[in-house]
Amino acid sequence: MSGTIDEPTTAQSTTEKTEVRYVGTRVRDGVRVLTYPGATELTPDRSLEIVSHSPSGFEWGYGGSGPAQLALAILLDYTDDPEIAQSHYQAFKREIVSQLECTGGDGTWTLTAGEIEQWLPDD
Repeated sequence: MSGTIDEPTTAQSTTEKTEVRYVGTRVRDGVRVLTYPGATELTPDRSLEIVSHSPSGFEWGYGGSGPAQLALAILLDYTDDPEIAQSHYQAFKREIVSQLECTGGDGTWTLTAGEIEQWLPDD
């Protein structure tokens, strides 16, 4: 999964969930995950209140504690439902986050709302 870190082409006062995307990249001091629209940095803080796998931050591309924290943080941010996030983040880590790679010319990965919706179980 690859994409670009670019601003949306049109500013909108209300964001539809279908426009949401998460973009990760490696930076000099670690990793960075931004949410769009808005280019807001996703941090582990909120997810650490639910389960503390990796207080030192996020990771991806394998099945460890950093990817678990990222999986939980993405599901929590996307659904805004701690129960759904906690129930499904380990499977989301195994099936999605462990497969993310920084590819392409821009060295990023992108996870879209459509991909998350397609993955989320119909509970």
